[in-house]
Amino acid sequence: MTYAPARIREEVAYVAYHFHWSHDEILDLEHPQRLAYVQEIAAINRRMSEER
Repeated sequence: MTYAPARIREEVAYVAYHFHWSHDEILDLEHPQRLAYVQEIAAINRRMSEER
């Protein structure tokens, strides 16, 4: 299965911004694992914004 380059860049940028991981570290993750981090970061951000 292939993924759209724009989607991969978005996922990498999102994880890198929040976790400060390198491009290579993030791309070394399998897509389902990377997506799980994206979803968890989004959930944390939602909870934090709801608490304000």
